[in-house]
Amino acid sequence: MKVLVTGAGGFVGAQLVKFLRERGRIGEERIAALAVADRMLSDVPSGAFALEGDLGSASVLQRIADFDPTVVFHLAAVPGGAAEANYELGRRVNLDATLALFERLANRENPPVVVYASSIAVYGTDLPDVVTPTTPLRPPLTYGAHKLACEILLADFSRRGLLDGRSIRLPGIVARPREPSGLASAFMSDLLHAMRAGERFTCPVSRGATAWWMSATRCAENLVHAATMDVSGADPARAWPLPVLRMSIGEVIATCAAIFGDDRKGLVTFEPSEKLEAVFGRYPPLDDGASRALGLQDDGSAEALIVRATDHHRR
Repeated sequence: MKVLVTGAGGFVGAQLVKFLRERGRIGEERIAALAVADRMLSDVPSGAFALEGDLGSASVLQRIADFDPTVVFHLAAVPGGAAEANYELGRRVNLDATLALFERLANRENPPVVVYASSIAVYGTDLPDVVTPTTPLRPPLTYGAHKLACEILLADFSRRGLLDGRSIRLPGIVARPREPSGLASAFMSDLLHAMRAGERFTCPVSRGATAWWMSATRCAENLVHAATMDVSGADPARAWPLPVLRMSIGEVIATCAAIFGDDRKGLVTFEPSEKLEAVFGRYPPLDDGASRALGLQDDGSAEALIVRATDHHRR
């Protein structure tokens, strides 16, 4: 089996590559070759093929075709805030390059499995009391619109037998490094970093704001599992949200206090942004039964999520 990871230099991409290297197989099949692709690659694993450059360029696409992957994890993207600020860049990477990749991978004797990292950004705001598989998708940002468009395209490639696609909608993945990421939801990771370090933090959403959470470790495990799911009788849309832990900011702070120390409770002040909270702080319960039936999982508990997300267990 030959495996390609695009966006391998990013936060989730690096976690995925690490997991693939440690495991050495997908399902029961051994990984014979691993290729990592990104615009810039600062840390290429030993023995991996490095595909550095613009994913939409003819040269990188040709190198991908020459590698001839069996399984592709497509994570490369311009994140939400950055894509909203720069429409041309967002479209070029999130839409145009993704379609170019799908087209280059298609029309092979054995269509590759393509696990596409979509996003809960496809759902939008003003959500119902429970988000279900039939909830209308109304992305509030260009990032979400492009993700939804690529879900539809991948489902159509799959319908035509050109690819074996699975779109996986990622929730808030934590805890991202403390550096500019272009993600409007970066406050979720920043909060965890501050709680572990015992630092004061000004939260841009209210204590009662609710979000869908997952650790990067669990996300990587789910992405790899998605490559082996039997989706032959599944929804033709071939798009599933990852099972999540729905937690309020107050619940996260209380759990952090239980793990890191009771003094953490007094370190957070709140200056809510109505615009930010409307998009990232009002998530209702999620009906993720179809995802769980396929073997996808959440972190199990708030404590387990925070321990994984902050590497607290390695102290």
